[in-house]
Order: sequence, then C-alpha cells, then structure tokens
Amino acid sequence: MVTSIILINAERTKINEVAEQIAAMDGISEVYSVSGNYDLIAIARVASNEDLADLVTNKLLAIKSIVKSETMLAFKAFSRHDLDGMFQIGMA
Repeated sequence: MVTSIILINAERTKINEVAEQIAAMDGISEVYSVSGNYDLIAIARVASNEDLADLVTNKLLAIKSIVKSETMLAFKAFSRHDLDGMFQIGMA
C-alpha cells in the first residue's frame, strides 16, 4: 500500500467543486479543506507507485480548476490512534 499526501491549490470559486471531484476518485480516502498555503489536502492510498502516478498525472490533471499541486510520499505512519489500540489489546 502506497500512501501519499497531496497538497492542492484550486481556483477560489471552485474549491468545493474540486474537493468533491477528488473525493469521488478511486484511491482517494479523504479530502480536507484547510487554512494556510493550500486550499485542499487529499490523502491517497493506492496499491502501487504506478497507481499513484496514474492518479496524480492523469486523473488530477483532468481537473481544470486545480492551479497547483504538490505530492508527498508517506514512508511510515505514526498514529496515536493505532498505538492506543495496540496497548488496549494487551491490557484486556
């Protein structure tokens, strides 16, 4: 499983529309509207790097209202939620 974080800038009047289009794509698990330098953050979880390349360079590219994007590849997850779950299993 390949996880990536995609930072997205969209045309100001199209942010919600872009978010909905991205959220409907296979491989996208979540889309957040955010404050700061970017308008949206999408979390992609796909089977392979080739699938990620297709998602970013073909599917996202087809959305004309995206002005800019930056894709970051996740190496390792550190989730408090996951850690809490592991410790609870051993304490039962």
